[in-house]
Amino acid sequence: MASNKILVIDDSKVIRVRVREMLPVGNFEVLEAKDGEEGLKLIREAHPNLIMLDFLLPKVSGWEVFQKIQSQADLRHIPLVVMSGRKEEVTDKIPEPFDKFFFAFIEKPFEKKQLSDAIKLAMILAKKRPQEPDAPEAKPAAAAGAAAAAGASAAEIKALNDKIVKMQAEIEALKKQLTQVVTIIKQKLK
Repeated sequence: MASNKILVIDDSKVIRVRVREMLPVGNFEVLEAKDGEEGLKLIREAHPNLIMLDFLLPKVSGWEVFQKIQSQADLRHIPLVVMSGRKEEVTDKIPEPFDKFFFAFIEKPFEKKQLSDAIKLAMILAKKRPQEPDAPEAKPAAAAGAAAAAGASAAEIKALNDKIVKMQAEIEALKKQLTQVVTIIKQKLK
């Protein structure tokens, strides 16, 4: 099974199948969600390497999924391609240029080259995104400082520091995986 997972969240089966057919065979596991609710569930369960998100979705809208992704540091690092047949629906919520929000945009319908270019741009933008921890990720460092100030034991401080080191190693591993995905995509799209 391919280690690179692409999640396509679109209520149109035609678009989901079209994306699957446009990607190089054998390199990707393409996961599909027909609405935003299912898409959010798959993001949490499958940990995709790339998300392709339709902006207009049933149940939970693409805008709501986008906001959820942006609000969580563990999701913000995932390369994102926003898709829509109506660009004005996107620009009503998110002003251009989209790259300042670290995602690529592709207007439907699209061709293979446009899809390839959007994926490449999403990968580049994800790498450029500053690592901004949200409140839960900031807790270990804050807890270590508070524990030291309160006279906590050295063992507790060491345990917290070990957690920080482990999280940093996981971040580095994710960066390496992303680099590998970009390399594979570049090789297959030449």
